[in-house]
Amino acid sequence: MAEGFRNEGRKEGEKREKKTALLSLLKVKLGNVSNQLEQAIQNSSIEKLNTLTLSIFDITNEDDVLKIIN
Repeated sequence: MAEGFRNEGRKEGEKREKKTALLSLLKVKLGNVSNQLEQAIQNSSIEKLNTLTLSIFDITNEDDVLKIIN
């Protein structure tokens, strides 16, 4: 049981780190990130975050990001 909690905590930590890293990369790439986009990323699943990570080089604007995560 304790191992399950540790795994769940680890996954949540990884998800939080991925969100932070993606927001930082997007701020560098786009120059600014709107509150709407930041909230959309915060509410995204790990699967959507992974897809966004793989698509980071193809993104040119916030609409590109929203298409991926919505």
